Amino acid sequence: MAASSLPSGMHVFERGWLSANNILFADGDQTVLVDSGYCTHCAQTLSLVEAVLGNRPLDTLVNTHLHSDHCGGNAALQARYPALQTLIPPGHAPQVAQWDAAALSYLPTGQRCPRFGFDQTLQPGAKIRFGAAEWQVHAAAGHDPHSVIFFEPETRMLISADALWENGFGVVFPELEGSDAFAEVAKTLDLIERLNPETVIPGHGRVFIYTPEILAKARQRLDSFIANPVKHARHAVKVLLVFKLLEVQRQLIDEFTQWTVTTPYFEQIRVRFFREVPMAVWVGQLYAELVAAGVATKEGEYILPGFAR
Repeated sequence: MAASSLPSGMHVFERGWLSANNILFADGDQTVLVDSGYCTHCAQTLSLVEAVLGNRPLDTLVNTHLHSDHCGGNAALQARYPALQTLIPPGHAPQVAQWDAAALSYLPTGQRCPRFGFDQTLQPGAKIRFGAAEWQVHAAAGHDPHSVIFFEPETRMLISADALWENGFGVVFPELEGSDAFAEVAKTLDLIERLNPETVIPGHGRVFIYTPEILAKARQRLDSFIANPVKHARHAVKVLLVFKLLEVQRQLIDEFTQWTVTTPYFEQIRVRFFREVPMAVWVGQLYAELVAAGVATKEGEYILPGFAR
């Protein structure tokens, strides 16, 4: 969908895979940004926002959920705009207030997220004004148990975060930890079907026109994971590896392997799903699969991304 088809004053910044998309509302009395990207891209996030707002302040920052690729730029935006009001989903509000980086998933996954504060929480069932319109706040558990999505009924536009992409949805992390989160994904897909959006702004990838076929594809993907949880687990660890590889860009294989071995989430997943494979052997298998798929490449003693996203 072309950016020119978006409502006046609404700007969608499609980011690379390391950073979630940002949605900026610059019309009306209050300017609003949905999601802030990853911390290593914060300079670009600030530049994108400033290019639209000029000397106007950013009034409100809203996070769909608190994975590092969606809120990693919060601290930089709060520093740039001292009067900024930040709204987050309620589920992890105590952990943000205390800054429990383990409970917020940043330490276990080996990802970075500078500490930020918040002013209010987003309550599912409420409405929030983005630009000239009121958007509904809906709970969207699954990929993250506390995620929310936003729906504007007049234009039937959906900000879906990682609950629905054009070709699926985000990794279902709670399922890897023993929670029955696949069922929550199904409920969220049912919700989206009831909302029946026309346009979807996903957390990653281009804006797209919603069709029943897109939802059917997401459900097929979910069914394949339900039938084979090990397939989902292997997909998840590869996503985490590629995410880190995109962050560091180039690293000695031994150093990258050491990072993997000492990052708690990998051992947790290995013990749950791949217990029979020693850690070093398992990591080697994952690297080989990434290289074979073309998403990573080796140059001598170094590993680096095999593609740009």
